[in-house]
Amino acid sequence: MKAAVVTSFTEPLVIEERRVPEPGPGQVLVRIEASGLCHTDIHAAHGDWPVKPTPPFVPGHEGVGIVEALGAGVTHRDLGDRVAVPWLGHACGRCDYCVSGWETLCPDQQRTGYSVDGGFAEYVVADADFAMPVPDGVSPHDAAPLTCAGVTTYKAVKVAHIRPSERVAVFGIGGLGHLAVQYARLVGGTVIAVDVEVDKLELALELGADHVVNARETDPVAAIEELGGADVAIVLAVLPSVFEQAFAALRPGGRLVCVGLPPETDGPMSLPIFPTVLKGISVIGSIVGTRQDLAEVFDLHARGRTRVVAETRKLDEVNDAIEDVLSGRATARIVFQL
Repeated sequence: MKAAVVTSFTEPLVIEERRVPEPGPGQVLVRIEASGLCHTDIHAAHGDWPVKPTPPFVPGHEGVGIVEALGAGVTHRDLGDRVAVPWLGHACGRCDYCVSGWETLCPDQQRTGYSVDGGFAEYVVADADFAMPVPDGVSPHDAAPLTCAGVTTYKAVKVAHIRPSERVAVFGIGGLGHLAVQYARLVGGTVIAVDVEVDKLELALELGADHVVNARETDPVAAIEELGGADVAIVLAVLPSVFEQAFAALRPGGRLVCVGLPPETDGPMSLPIFPTVLKGISVIGSIVGTRQDLAEVFDLHARGRTRVVAETRKLDEVNDAIEDVLSGRATARIVFQL
């Protein structure tokens, strides 16, 4: 099978021919139809984070495809099922986090495309319990970005506890941000989209944003304060300075939801103590959603409540696609068609 492989953190990915893997007990073999490119895949390929994957490995945690083989003991997935293979590749199911609905915090979790091989390949093996069914009304092309970009921003909106008419500033309108705009609107938020690219701000307006702020041309803090300040700021960008801007734009009682993960070398975010205390600001870390969250994301999309904006590439173009994401040339998501 063809696979895009990280062989070194300092070299481009290599397209290799590999053996088709065999599913073990409790696993399924999935023939990948579409696989989205997430910024996390780029961080993985470059070894940007403190806990690094071990090369060689296959990135990709937005893989969608057809179940072609069942491992021993698998009775709840069938041959021919279309499933998504998300970031959360496995959790123990027994720890306090798992049993309380926070399986994404399980200390024994496996991360697809990071600690186990992912979906930048024609085939992948996955834990049958975590290979999520894709409804008939959701195409593989749309399901791929929803598997991470969708469920991540959906979870961020959920943990923000947005009330109708609250002002929600979304910092970073791209693969994640264009979906965050839509989820914030679905719960009644007044959405302020912030980015430095005109085409992304135009996309945000097309998707229903109430206001846009070009942070390249104006101070986003001042612009948001002119609108009354933000009740919630969801940060999907990967620069610590953007997190600091989002914090400064919050009204008293506001919530800063941190989603984007900068490279380790970019340093920490500065959090001023006095405004945090005196304004009653909440700082919330939000990681990807659970299996239930992903099921809800798919259901919303199948009912026509969301729109995925993505362009299709071939897996052979993976390194060019990474450069396009890093340079900001990709308007929203890139999906590899296999």
